[in-house]
Amino acid sequence: MKAGGPRHTGALRSGVERAPAITREGDLVAVCRALLGGRSAVQRELVDDCAAAIRSGGDPLGDALCAIRSPAARRPLGATYTPWPIVEAMIRWATQRVDPVRVIDPGCGSGRFLLAAGRAFPRAELVGVEIDPLAAALARANLAAAGLADRARVVERDYRELALVPAGGASLFAGNPPYVRHHAIAPRWKAWLRERAAARGLAASQLAGLHVHFLLATAELARPGDAGIFITAAEWLDVGYGRLARALLSGPLGLVRLDLLDPVLRAFPDAQATAVICAFEVGGEQPAARLRRVRSLARLDPLAGGRPVARARLASEPRWSALAAPPRKAGDGIELGELCRVHRGQVTGANQVWIASEETPPLPPALLIPAVTRARELFAAGIELRPGAPLRRVIDLPGELDGLAASERAAVERFLAWARRRGADRPYVARHRSPWWAVRLLPPAPILVTYMARRPPAFVRNPAGARHLNIAHGLYPRQPMTPDALDALAVALRAAAGSATGRTYAGGLLKLEPREIERLRVRVSG
Repeated sequence: MKAGGPRHTGALRSGVERAPAITREGDLVAVCRALLGGRSAVQRELVDDCAAAIRSGGDPLGDALCAIRSPAARRPLGATYTPWPIVEAMIRWATQRVDPVRVIDPGCGSGRFLLAAGRAFPRAELVGVEIDPLAAALARANLAAAGLADRARVVERDYRELALVPAGGASLFAGNPPYVRHHAIAPRWKAWLRERAAARGLAASQLAGLHVHFLLATAELARPGDAGIFITAAEWLDVGYGRLARALLSGPLGLVRLDLLDPVLRAFPDAQATAVICAFEVGGEQPAARLRRVRSLARLDPLAGGRPVARARLASEPRWSALAAPPRKAGDGIELGELCRVHRGQVTGANQVWIASEETPPLPPALLIPAVTRARELFAAGIELRPGAPLRRVIDLPGELDGLAASERAAVERFLAWARRRGADRPYVARHRSPWWAVRLLPPAPILVTYMARRPPAFVRNPAGARHLNIAHGLYPRQPMTPDALDALAVALRAAAGSATGRTYAGGLLKLEPREIERLRVRVSG
């Protein structure tokens, strides 16, 4: 794609004038009306201060809306406003790749991307699409105060219903598509996703979030020569219901680069979400896209560099997060799987029954097994789970009860009757094991690792000999290892924990399957 020259992308954040806080929604509406030239009872000084802040590169209206409406109140519409440094980094990338005659923000909110794009592309038409009437009013007021209203329009409708006329040149799609989980998406729109994807020969999961819908709508609207850059939640990179997003980007949308923010970074102050920026050029002929993992927000801008990954490989890979890691070099160590097998902990099917509590009928102590049942137990343990650690007991009954003493058998029978009354024999797991009461905990693993958390995995030595449920994985050496060797391996694993790549879900939740743990590279000696 033909690149445009560098352009100014807006006032520096340090030069932004601060406007007085607006604390009521009614006042916010009145300020917007005044900025649009209407009559308003709000103080003129407040309006003038807001206008000055907007002209200097701020968004006092969007900031006020985020303060007035809590994140929970904005969640149904997926309204999470993008911080200015991220907006400007994304638009700055666009200035190097495209000279658009039109810029479209599919969920424009208060218009931050349109404001930055309007300053960067002084001749482009600006089109915002927004379903929330108040946010749309904010965008119009922002654009008017910034002197961009004469070439801007904000359309109040669902982006999936948008129609575009030919623009006579390239269009740039830029923004932060709303993140709404599938539970809140109406059946008719799920049907729309399935039918429109099928028309392209693609499959669509009904579990896909709204940002996947918006990627498909963009593919429907875009034409060869267009470009786009979106920031979204990152879970579509690795999960089954993100397959459609991956197929669109590796295919018709034409992925150019992908910048994956580290799960520990908070891209959005009011949302716990791992974010990814994806840039694309429709009809582009680049054989590879650049993928980069961003470990510091200070290093986000410029959106450049990264690991080249062939488009053909992207089209075939079921998970993309690991592809963003830098290529391995000599001396990077060996894969853990060469040293250890990794096994997920056992699934009980009904923790409220199989984890002993005050309600549990008395059982022989030998059947009450200390086990790690919560990830926080491993995080709290630090480097070592010591004997006597405060762990809950999991009930691990033998498959054959005939070997129990008469008194033990009677206690177990009373417990099983109690468990049946609580439905412990009915879950899927219980119905597919024989007998239904045999949980069969795995042997103690010398090293335990957390399975899912919003932080790097914790590798904990297990001299306590505790068992583990499916909130953790157990590491079992392929060859016998001395305690000193196990200690050294645990140290090496903790040093490498930050490079672990698995599936990242909304809220920055990192999920690591056994095979992903086995691919972790560690530096060991001897």
